[in-house]
Formats: sequence, C-alpha cells, structure tokens
Amino acid sequence: MDLTFSPREEQFRGELRAWLADNIPPAWREPGFWGTVPEDEAFELRRDWERRKYEAGFGGIQWPVEYGGRGGTPGMKAIYDEEMALARAPLSANGLGLTFLAPTVMAVGTEEQKREIIAPMLRNEVIWCQGFSEPDAGSDLAVLRTTGVRVGDEFIVNGQKIWTTNARYGDRLFALVRTEPGSKAHHGLSLLLIDMHQPGVEARPLRQMSGASEFGEVFLTDARVKVSDCLGGVGNGWKTAMLLLSFERGASGISQYATFRRGYDEIVSAARRLGRHTDPVLRAELARRLVELECLRYHALHVLTKVEQGQDLGAESSITKLQWSESYQKLFEVFDDLLGLDGVVEAPVPDLDLRLLQHEAFWTRSVTIWGGSSQVQRNIVAERVLGLPR
Repeated sequence: MDLTFSPREEQFRGELRAWLADNIPPAWREPGFWGTVPEDEAFELRRDWERRKYEAGFGGIQWPVEYGGRGGTPGMKAIYDEEMALARAPLSANGLGLTFLAPTVMAVGTEEQKREIIAPMLRNEVIWCQGFSEPDAGSDLAVLRTTGVRVGDEFIVNGQKIWTTNARYGDRLFALVRTEPGSKAHHGLSLLLIDMHQPGVEARPLRQMSGASEFGEVFLTDARVKVSDCLGGVGNGWKTAMLLLSFERGASGISQYATFRRGYDEIVSAARRLGRHTDPVLRAELARRLVELECLRYHALHVLTKVEQGQDLGAESSITKLQWSESYQKLFEVFDDLLGLDGVVEAPVPDLDLRLLQHEAFWTRSVTIWGGSSQVQRNIVAERVLGLPR
C-alpha cells in the first residue's frame, strides 16, 4: 500500500488549496449557513460554483483532456476530494452525473453519447438524476417494474422511480427499465437516458423530517426515449448498472474520512462544552469510533493504491460501502447518546449551535440503506469475495 503522493500531486494540492481559500466566501464556511438559504437559491449557488470551479481548471480532475478534464492521476483526484472536504466546499449540484454516470459513459458509451453527455455535464449545463429505486424495488433492485416497450426506434416508458436526488432540478434521468416483456430479476433490463422536460415525466419533491426536500419521486407516463439513448446496449442494463455502482462503492474514501473526522472533532468539542468529556463510557465509545475512522483512512489508501495499479475492485467495493457507511452511522450514534432526548429538540443547548450535527445525525440513519443496504453488501462479500455458498 502506497501512503505517499508524488511531487506533482502535492503541487496540485497547493494550487487547489490556494484557489479554494480565495474563492469560497467566508459566509459559506460558517456553521448553519446553508440552512439559512432557500433551497432553490442554494442549488443555484452550488450550480454556479461548480461552473466557476470548472473554468478555473478544477473540474473533471481525472477525466481525459479530450473530454474537457484535467487528465490528472487517481492521486490528484483523491487530493481534490480531501481538500474539498477540508475546505467545507459546497456539495456538487451534479454529483450523480459527475461521479457515476460520466465514467460509465466513458467506459461503455457510444461516441455520440460521449460527445453529447460528458462536456455539457462538466460545464454543469445539464443536471443528471439517477432513476434506480422504486416503491417496491429499493435494496432489491432486480424486482423493478418500470417498463419500456420498443416501438420503432423508441421506447415508451411507464413506471415510477423514488428517492431520486435533485429530481426537482433534473434535466435528464439515467434509469433502469425493464425493456424485455416477461423478463425477471436481472434479465431484460436496459439503462435508458431520459429527457425529464418532455411530456409524460413528472417530478414531485419528497419532504424529509429534517425539512429538506433533496429527494423526489418521478412518474413516467408514456415517456419517449430513443433507442440510441440506451447506455451499454439494450438488455445489458444490469451489467451497466453494476459498473456504474462500482464507481460509487469503490470510490476512494479519503474525502469521507476527512468529513467524518471533522464531525468526530466537533462531537468531542460538544462533549467538552457539555462537561461529558470525563465520562469513561463516552470516552471509550469515542476511542472506538476514532479507531474505526483511522481504519477507514488506511482502507481508502489501499483502494487508491489498487486503482493506481489498474486493478479491478469488483465485488470488493462492497467492503468499502460497508465500512464507511457503518463507521459514519456509529459515529453519530455516539452524538445521539451524548445529547439523549435533547437531540430531537431545536437548539437543545444555549450558546452551542448543534444544528448541523443534528441534521447530520438524521442523515446517517439512511446511509446503510441507499446505495445497497448493509445486508445486501454482506451477501455480496460473502458470496463473491469469501466464496461462501448462497
């Protein structure tokens, strides 16, 4: 495992860190700032930020130059992720497209798809959403029921998708659709690229208990999709989706470590302010969480080393998903224990703003569900990594 970065990569770190220091407004770094901005305005701020970052040469770090990227190394991408987290930079307005769809298009897309999708996405001109989950197909994605019936050179699509991030702002949707009538499980699926501004596509926001509505549900009624807008080939949807998810589950956890470690430090600070830092039970739990976070960091460096060596992560990427999601959730269970019942009360401690930590604690309850639940990931690891019988 390589624990170092090259001189070129460290030079890139210095350039990026200086640019972030000059271009992130101080107000954006203040705890609670984004909670004071209306959702629509916040999204436009993040979208414009993404565009400016690209224009400054800090977009598509590892993408080939011919697609508008920087042509950087996996190490540079890991540094980019880490520095963005450390600087409290805004979350991407187009994260699903940039992180998952774009590398999939580069790998299996047609030349026409590469030309039409990648550059506009990098410039943030087109916002992409992911249409995988359905009301009866969440962790077990293979039972999805949205259908696409081929008529000439088009598919007519009907069905419903749910838990769609940024659905209300989406321009296009990459969706798993059953295009072979009568097919079951993983067979007969295709990954279709759907225009969300056409008649027959309706996106409705879903309000969460935190008050946010970043998710939505998408209703498809006789929506039309050209056959040429099928990514990876008709009937190859499951294979294409697994490739796409490998970019999600196998991505370096270095930025996650940086974000989670900041949360850990803030929880420790809150414990001190509340006079709980001498509690031996709490101290023991915090020690366990710190060990888990450091294990996550070294696992992230192990994954980065494999990526730099050109190795295929395959089903081992499920280990990454398990490790970061469960470490993150357990960390904020300590925060919940710290506050007790006060954790569900707004402003529970005078002169101590805990809103961000409270919202993050809500969020962490979901991370072992989306992207493949922990139960599903354990089955994958057991069967495909350890070779255990079904």
